[in-house]
Amino acid sequence: MAKIRKSLLLASLMAFVESFSFVRTSLSPRTNKIFRTTTNAISSRRPLFPLRMTVTSENTLTLSPIKSIDGTVTLPGSKSLSNRCLLLAALSDGTTRVENLLESDDIRFMLGALDDLGVEVVRHSSTEVTVTGRAGPIDSPLTDAKVLDLFLGNAGTAMRPLAAALCMGKGKFVLDGVPRMRERPIADLIDGLVQLGADVSCSETGCPPVVINADGVQGGEILQCG
Repeated sequence: MAKIRKSLLLASLMAFVESFSFVRTSLSPRTNKIFRTTTNAISSRRPLFPLRMTVTSENTLTLSPIKSIDGTVTLPGSKSLSNRCLLLAALSDGTTRVENLLESDDIRFMLGALDDLGVEVVRHSSTEVTVTGRAGPIDSPLTDAKVLDLFLGNAGTAMRPLAAALCMGKGKFVLDGVPRMRERPIADLIDGLVQLGADVSCSETGCPPVVINADGVQGGEILQCG
Protein backbone atom coordinates (compact mmCIF):
# COMPACT_ATOMS: atom_id res chain seq x y z
CA MET A 1 0.00 0.00 0.00
CA ALA A 2 1.25 3.47 -0.81
CA LYS A 3 2.20 5.76 2.10
CA ILE A 4 1.03 9.37 2.25
CA ARG A 5 4.03 11.71 2.50
CA LYS A 6 3.87 14.54 5.02
CA SER A 7 4.94 17.10 2.42
CA LEU A 8 2.06 16.05 0.15
CA LEU A 9 -0.42 16.33 3.02
CA LEU A 10 0.83 19.83 3.89
CA ALA A 11 0.68 20.93 0.28
CA SER A 12 -2.91 19.72 -0.01
CA LEU A 13 -3.88 21.52 3.19
CA MET A 14 -2.21 24.73 1.97
CA ALA A 15 -4.10 24.55 -1.31
CA PHE A 16 -7.33 24.08 0.59
CA VAL A 17 -6.72 27.16 2.74
CA GLU A 18 -5.68 29.30 -0.22
CA SER A 19 -8.85 28.32 -2.10
CA PHE A 20 -10.78 30.29 0.53
CA SER A 21 -8.60 33.40 0.41
CA PHE A 22 -11.44 35.40 -1.10
CA VAL A 23 -13.25 35.15 2.24
CA ARG A 24 -10.65 37.38 3.91
CA THR A 25 -12.20 40.52 2.41
CA SER A 26 -15.34 40.00 4.53
CA LEU A 27 -13.67 38.86 7.77
CA SER A 28 -13.41 40.95 10.91
CA PRO A 29 -9.91 42.25 11.80
CA ARG A 30 -9.50 39.70 14.61
CA THR A 31 -10.69 36.77 12.47
CA ASN A 32 -8.54 37.96 9.58
CA LYS A 33 -5.49 37.93 11.86
CA ILE A 34 -6.21 34.33 12.87
CA PHE A 35 -6.63 33.41 9.20
CA ARG A 36 -3.20 34.93 8.34
CA THR A 37 -1.58 33.16 11.30
CA THR A 38 -3.01 29.84 10.18
CA THR A 39 -1.90 30.33 6.60
CA ASN A 40 1.63 31.36 7.61
CA ALA A 41 1.97 28.43 9.97
CA ILE A 42 1.01 25.99 7.23
CA SER A 43 3.37 27.68 4.76
CA SER A 44 6.34 27.46 7.16
CA ARG A 45 5.29 23.97 8.24
CA ARG A 46 5.21 25.07 11.88
CA PRO A 47 2.69 23.17 14.02
CA LEU A 48 -0.23 25.24 15.26
CA PHE A 49 -0.85 22.94 18.21
CA PRO A 50 1.35 20.43 20.05
CA LEU A 51 -0.24 17.45 18.30
CA ARG A 52 1.38 14.49 16.59
CA MET A 53 -0.43 12.87 13.66
CA THR A 54 0.31 9.44 12.28
CA VAL A 55 -1.07 8.48 8.89
CA THR A 56 -1.65 4.78 8.48
CA SER A 57 -2.57 2.82 5.39
CA GLU A 58 -6.21 1.87 4.83
CA ASN A 59 -7.44 -1.65 5.50
CA THR A 60 -8.06 -3.74 2.43
CA LEU A 61 -10.61 -6.43 1.68
CA THR A 62 -9.76 -9.07 -0.87
CA LEU A 63 -12.64 -10.80 -2.62
CA SER A 64 -11.84 -14.16 -4.12
CA PRO A 65 -13.67 -15.38 -7.25
CA ILE A 66 -16.79 -17.48 -6.63
CA LYS A 67 -18.24 -20.19 -8.84
CA SER A 68 -21.89 -19.79 -7.89
CA ILE A 69 -24.28 -17.93 -5.62
CA ASP A 70 -27.47 -19.15 -3.98
CA GLY A 71 -30.31 -17.28 -2.32
CA THR A 72 -33.71 -15.70 -2.75
CA VAL A 73 -34.20 -12.12 -3.88
CA THR A 74 -37.59 -10.44 -3.57
CA LEU A 75 -37.81 -7.45 -5.87
CA PRO A 76 -40.19 -4.59 -5.06
CA GLY A 77 -43.37 -4.52 -7.11
CA SER A 78 -43.80 -2.36 -10.18
CA LYS A 79 -45.82 0.84 -9.82
CA SER A 80 -47.46 0.43 -13.22
CA LEU A 81 -48.12 -3.30 -12.85
CA SER A 82 -49.47 -2.88 -9.32
CA ASN A 83 -52.14 -0.38 -10.34
CA ARG A 84 -53.04 -2.31 -13.48
CA CYS A 85 -53.53 -5.46 -11.41
CA LEU A 86 -55.72 -3.60 -8.92
CA LEU A 87 -57.97 -2.16 -11.64
CA LEU A 88 -58.23 -5.45 -13.51
CA ALA A 89 -59.15 -7.16 -10.24
CA ALA A 90 -61.88 -4.56 -9.68
CA LEU A 91 -63.31 -5.23 -13.14
CA SER A 92 -63.10 -9.02 -12.82
CA ASP A 93 -65.59 -11.54 -11.49
CA GLY A 94 -64.89 -13.02 -8.05
CA THR A 95 -62.05 -12.25 -5.70
CA THR A 96 -58.44 -11.61 -6.65
CA ARG A 97 -55.53 -11.67 -4.24
CA VAL A 98 -52.79 -9.27 -5.31
CA GLU A 99 -49.36 -9.71 -3.70
CA ASN A 100 -46.10 -7.76 -3.75
CA LEU A 101 -47.73 -4.41 -4.40
CA LEU A 102 -45.28 -1.54 -4.51
CA GLU A 103 -45.50 0.71 -1.46
CA SER A 104 -45.88 4.10 -3.13
CA ASP A 105 -48.22 7.09 -3.43
CA ASP A 106 -49.53 5.88 -6.79
CA ILE A 107 -50.77 2.64 -5.29
CA ARG A 108 -52.24 4.37 -2.23
CA PHE A 109 -54.21 6.76 -4.47
CA MET A 110 -55.51 3.89 -6.60
CA LEU A 111 -56.61 1.97 -3.50
CA GLY A 112 -58.28 5.11 -2.18
CA ALA A 113 -60.11 5.59 -5.47
CA LEU A 114 -61.36 1.99 -5.39
CA ASP A 115 -62.64 2.60 -1.87
CA ASP A 116 -64.50 5.73 -3.03
CA LEU A 117 -65.98 3.74 -5.94
CA GLY A 118 -67.37 1.16 -3.54
CA VAL A 119 -65.06 -1.64 -4.63
CA GLU A 120 -64.39 -4.03 -1.74
CA VAL A 121 -60.68 -4.17 -0.97
CA VAL A 122 -59.38 -6.13 2.02
CA ARG A 123 -55.90 -5.03 3.05
CA HIS A 124 -53.82 -7.86 4.49
CA SER A 125 -50.66 -5.74 4.62
CA SER A 126 -49.16 -2.73 2.85
CA THR A 127 -48.17 -4.99 -0.06
CA GLU A 128 -51.00 -7.53 -0.19
CA VAL A 129 -54.74 -7.08 -0.76
CA THR A 130 -57.81 -9.03 -1.85
CA VAL A 131 -60.16 -7.31 -4.29
CA THR A 132 -63.77 -8.36 -4.87
CA GLY A 133 -64.49 -7.53 -8.50
CA ARG A 134 -67.60 -6.00 -10.05
CA ALA A 135 -67.73 -8.49 -12.92
CA GLY A 136 -67.83 -5.65 -15.40
CA PRO A 137 -67.87 -1.85 -15.55
CA ILE A 138 -67.66 0.14 -12.34
CA ASP A 139 -70.65 2.42 -11.75
CA SER A 140 -70.68 5.39 -9.42
CA PRO A 141 -71.95 4.54 -5.93
CA LEU A 142 -73.69 7.94 -5.78
CA THR A 143 -77.29 8.51 -6.77
CA ASP A 144 -79.34 11.47 -8.01
CA ALA A 145 -76.72 12.34 -10.64
CA LYS A 146 -74.26 13.48 -7.99
CA VAL A 147 -70.64 13.92 -9.04
CA LEU A 148 -68.05 11.63 -7.47
CA ASP A 149 -64.74 13.47 -7.02
CA LEU A 150 -61.63 11.27 -7.11
CA PHE A 151 -58.42 12.89 -5.91
CA LEU A 152 -55.43 11.05 -7.36
CA GLY A 153 -52.50 13.20 -6.24
CA ASN A 154 -49.80 12.98 -8.90
CA ALA A 155 -50.49 9.33 -9.72
CA GLY A 156 -50.46 9.06 -13.49
CA THR A 157 -50.75 5.27 -13.24
CA ALA A 158 -54.09 5.81 -11.51
CA MET A 159 -55.36 8.81 -13.51
CA ARG A 160 -55.03 7.38 -17.01
CA PRO A 161 -56.39 3.84 -16.47
CA LEU A 162 -59.29 5.09 -14.35
CA ALA A 163 -60.17 7.78 -16.89
CA ALA A 164 -60.69 5.06 -19.47
CA ALA A 165 -62.25 2.39 -17.24
CA LEU A 166 -64.87 4.66 -15.68
CA CYS A 167 -66.19 5.64 -19.12
CA MET A 168 -67.50 2.07 -19.49
CA GLY A 169 -69.80 2.35 -16.48
CA LYS A 170 -72.46 4.83 -15.43
CA GLY A 171 -72.19 7.94 -13.33
CA LYS A 172 -70.58 11.36 -13.11
CA PHE A 173 -66.93 11.63 -12.12
CA VAL A 174 -64.24 14.27 -11.79
CA LEU A 175 -60.67 12.99 -11.66
CA ASP A 176 -58.20 15.54 -10.32
CA GLY A 177 -54.94 15.80 -8.40
CA VAL A 178 -52.20 18.07 -7.19
CA PRO A 179 -51.10 21.13 -9.23
CA ARG A 180 -48.39 19.07 -10.92
CA MET A 181 -51.04 16.63 -12.18
CA ARG A 182 -52.75 19.55 -13.91
CA GLU A 183 -49.58 19.97 -15.98
CA ARG A 184 -49.47 16.39 -17.27
CA PRO A 185 -50.96 15.90 -20.75
CA ILE A 186 -53.88 13.52 -21.17
CA ALA A 187 -55.59 14.98 -24.26
CA ASP A 188 -54.62 12.09 -26.59
CA LEU A 189 -56.32 9.57 -24.32
CA ILE A 190 -59.40 11.76 -23.97
CA ASP A 191 -59.59 12.20 -27.74
CA GLY A 192 -59.50 8.42 -28.24
CA LEU A 193 -62.25 7.87 -25.68
CA VAL A 194 -64.43 10.52 -27.31
CA GLN A 195 -64.06 8.72 -30.65
CA LEU A 196 -65.36 5.58 -28.92
CA GLY A 197 -68.49 7.46 -27.88
CA ALA A 198 -67.54 8.42 -24.32
CA ASP A 199 -68.72 11.70 -22.83
CA VAL A 200 -65.40 12.78 -21.34
CA SER A 201 -63.30 15.93 -21.40
CA CYS A 202 -60.22 17.53 -19.87
CA SER A 203 -59.10 21.12 -19.35
CA GLU A 204 -58.26 23.51 -22.18
CA THR A 205 -54.58 22.84 -21.54
CA GLY A 206 -55.05 19.17 -22.43
CA CYS A 207 -54.40 18.14 -18.83
CA PRO A 208 -56.56 17.06 -15.87
CA PRO A 209 -59.02 17.53 -14.30
CA VAL A 210 -60.94 14.91 -16.29
CA VAL A 211 -64.74 15.20 -16.30
CA ILE A 212 -66.69 12.02 -17.12
CA ASN A 213 -70.41 11.66 -17.71
CA ALA A 214 -70.33 7.90 -18.08
CA ASP A 215 -73.00 5.94 -19.90
CA GLY A 216 -70.94 3.23 -21.52
CA VAL A 217 -68.97 3.35 -24.78
CA GLN A 218 -70.03 2.40 -28.27
CA GLY A 219 -66.73 0.96 -29.40
CA GLY A 220 -65.40 1.04 -32.92
CA GLU A 221 -62.28 2.34 -34.61
CA ILE A 222 -60.26 5.37 -33.55
CA LEU A 223 -57.41 7.39 -34.98
CA GLN A 224 -54.81 7.82 -32.25
CA CYS A 225 -51.57 9.79 -32.19
CA GLY A 226 -48.51 7.56 -31.87
